[in-house]
Amino acid sequence: QFAVGAVAALVHDVLLTIGVFSEVGIKFDLAIIAALLTIVGYSLNDTVVVFDRVRENLIKYKKRPLKEVLVVSINETLSRTIMTSLTTLLALFALFALGGDVIRGFVFAMIWGVFVGTYSSIFVASAILLWLGVKRDWSKPEAEGDAKKAAGGASV
Repeated sequence: QFAVGAVAALVHDVLLTIGVFSEVGIKFDLAIIAALLTIVGYSLNDTVVVFDRVRENLIKYKKRPLKEVLVVSINETLSRTIMTSLTTLLALFALFALGGDVIRGFVFAMIWGVFVGTYSSIFVASAILLWLGVKRDWSKPEAEGDAKKAAGGASV
């Protein structure tokens, strides 16, 4: 159920990164492709953290509307997301300033990707999840029916 929002956020990240590179006029090379794949991994990890908290809170707050559960979940993971992004950006800015021309394109893509990935994990993926809705009951009715049949068959 959460996959559509996660994939949409990943497509969003890659398209915006490609768009920035085409606007700035930086040529694509193998390092840029590697940066795009790294951005996908970074953003997916962040989206999974947010969505896992959403899943936990859907079980915890069964009566709350989905919008409130999303807000609570994002607020609970926001400090972790911001701290992860800031520490990653700290290392990336150091690499951008001191790394030289060989990795400058890769590091530029990663800096942009951290901003866009953080944004999309919070705002794009969650908005799509809200738009699509989510099933709250993950129990399997067939399995419960089979268990009742087995219990009923044993007592006869």
